[in-house]
Amino acid sequence: MINAFNFAATPHIHFGAGKRSELSRLIQHYGRRLLLVTGGASFDASALCADMYAQLQTDFEVHRVRVNGEPSPQLVDATVASLQNSAPDCVVAIGGGSPVDAAKAMAGLLPSGDSVMEYLEGVGNGKAYTGPSTPFIAMPTTAGTGGETSKNAVLSVIGENGYKKSFRHEILVPRHIILDPELTLSCPSSVTAACGMDAFTQLLESYLSKNASPMTDALALGGIARAARALPVAVEQGDNLEARAAMLYASSTSGLTLANAGLGSVHGLASPIGAYFPMPHGEVCGSLLFEAARLNIEAMQSREPDNSGLFKYAEAGRIMANDHAMNDVAARQYLLNTLQSWTSRFSMPLLSAYGVTDADIPKLIANASPGGMAANPIVLSDEEISGLIHSRL
Repeated sequence: MINAFNFAATPHIHFGAGKRSELSRLIQHYGRRLLLVTGGASFDASALCADMYAQLQTDFEVHRVRVNGEPSPQLVDATVASLQNSAPDCVVAIGGGSPVDAAKAMAGLLPSGDSVMEYLEGVGNGKAYTGPSTPFIAMPTTAGTGGETSKNAVLSVIGENGYKKSFRHEILVPRHIILDPELTLSCPSSVTAACGMDAFTQLLESYLSKNASPMTDALALGGIARAARALPVAVEQGDNLEARAAMLYASSTSGLTLANAGLGSVHGLASPIGAYFPMPHGEVCGSLLFEAARLNIEAMQSREPDNSGLFKYAEAGRIMANDHAMNDVAARQYLLNTLQSWTSRFSMPLLSAYGVTDADIPKLIANASPGGMAANPIVLSDEEISGLIHSRL
């Protein structure tokens, strides 16, 4: 018996090497005025991105915005305000998760001119967003957040009173998503590792989520299988297009699974850690993933031995090992061994490298994302969560 579920899909995905050539044709359906949102130095350093930019400037009236670091509400609001007298016909994001999230929010607010603080969850004014949104096209150049396939625009203010919150609505999902693995070839190994750990965390957590469905399970397991084999190759052999393509697919799939199933304790903690400390999101995920999986498994074995999450951890281990005959105990251990190895192999930093101390743990627990903690396969005590954070200091 399959329980009832809902699944929100994306309108149109264009996947494959060279698919970036379709960008101008897609934009032409909407008009000539274009808002282009990119990263900073990484975009300018890419020969492929430079070629695309030159072509876009030939074909359209382009206004470019650079996003350096995590996108903030202030950046979104300033851009929207500056374009009220020359509203673009289309918004295009070319870059990592930050440009994609920033562009998603900008596209959603340009028609009204509203501040994103009207809608930002938890810190905004609680106004209900109803659209419309400017047509939006996303083209990721990293394989990590999967933000191109989700309805969330994650914005941050970093510091003692910081936050990392979402502006979200189905209308914000891109009309078209172009997944061209050639654009990820220039991504540095350290960024590839952190982004890849983020994508893998999203796949595993959404698979383990209490809100998972047969559809999200199928997508998550397919992404886990590809990422398990491709991530080390993409990190250590950056010019391997096959590995890059597999990771881009896995990342984009993780955006679909998180949007439909939710995430777990790693992302529950990543929200306050990323808000209070300047630690990149992928590094937070990569730092915590092994210890969080180990804690979940031990907690379920101790308190809920019939929890289906134990089987799911084992199934993920079998998929990663490509050994469907492996027993549950061995499969879970294989998964943990692999995650522990990746933490070291990819040089995932300790939280203390970004200033987190034992004194910060109560504040991090108090501000953990309720959604992430609620979807975790087992309820963790504050003492257990404290131990998880302490283990990575």
